[in-house]
Amino acid sequence: MKQLTRITMNPEVMGGKPCIRGLRVTVGTIVGLVASGHSPTTILQAYPYLEEADIYEALAYAAWRVEEVELPLTSV
Repeated sequence: MKQLTRITMNPEVMGGKPCIRGLRVTVGTIVGLVASGHSPTTILQAYPYLEEADIYEALAYAAWRVEEVELPLTSV
């Protein structure tokens, strides 16, 4: 997977949730808007400080997280 450079996580911004470029817009917000039928154009109108690439990177991040497998630690 390519490096995701627009997704940031900082415990002091939105409680550490993945955000777009350190802004207070979470990946979940963007994915939720897309899932509810909003186009990139309408999202950018609502959040004019975002860029179209931010939307697509948020979707790529969400897709990667869904496919990630977490395995429990086993004691030795």
